[in-house]
Amino acid sequence: MTTNDLPEVFSFSGSIPQHYDEYLGPLFFEPYAIEVVGRIAPSGVKLAVELASGTGRVTRHLRARLSSTAKLVASDISEDMLAIAKEKLKTEKIDWQIIDAENLPFPGDSVDLIVCCFGYMFVPNKEKAFREAFRVLKAGDMFIFSTWDNLESNQVSFVYRNIAKKYLPDPLPDSYNLPFSMNDESEIKNLLEKAGFKKIKIETLQKTCVSHSAHQAAEGLSQGGLIYNEIMKRNPEWMTEIKISLEKQLAEKFGKAPMKASMSAIIVQAWK
Repeated sequence: MTTNDLPEVFSFSGSIPQHYDEYLGPLFFEPYAIEVVGRIAPSGVKLAVELASGTGRVTRHLRARLSSTAKLVASDISEDMLAIAKEKLKTEKIDWQIIDAENLPFPGDSVDLIVCCFGYMFVPNKEKAFREAFRVLKAGDMFIFSTWDNLESNQVSFVYRNIAKKYLPDPLPDSYNLPFSMNDESEIKNLLEKAGFKKIKIETLQKTCVSHSAHQAAEGLSQGGLIYNEIMKRNPEWMTEIKISLEKQLAEKFGKAPMKASMSAIIVQAWK
């Protein structure tokens, strides 16, 4: 599967990757990138695979964490997202690839580490994807990934989506809930066990998201995610209204500059 195979509203392409990287990266993803990579023991890792690398925020920390002799394959299904990552990390030793999590192009028992931050929510067949992770991992090695907790536990996103849904059709499109659709710990554990994993650790972890200003946060939220495609498809003029309303509410609730709010994610570690 590549970006071209996805419905347009599910595509991280066009102007989305740049806004995603510039605004949403430091706001949401940097704190968890540091957290996830900090749980990795680099000793013995000869081949590490990162799925859903996006614009390379986790990749940068991962490359620094691993031994200089370790091979790092960083991948995504979006060529536009990877283009930004490649440019940002062009001096680093990284093998960039387009990879679908449901069909990993590696032999069985060949990978020492699999990392995926905030990607599995978008994978259609999660059971198949987890089986693939189990297949390619070496015995005793770790698979680590993160997903977002429920929408209500992510304050900034909750405000944004409550504003945006006024402009969306009823019933709400799949893109509205998709990023927050994988937060049932028992379901995640069950899927991993079906795939063959025995040792599993799941933790819900709250952090603070910080933006230089409510204005920057509103800019990134409105133009750096999947809902952007939904709005633009219906009426591009709505986007200005959404940004104005969003900035106002974010400033009132979490501060104008800087803006600080609570967010929550699930970090999963599983060993083969």
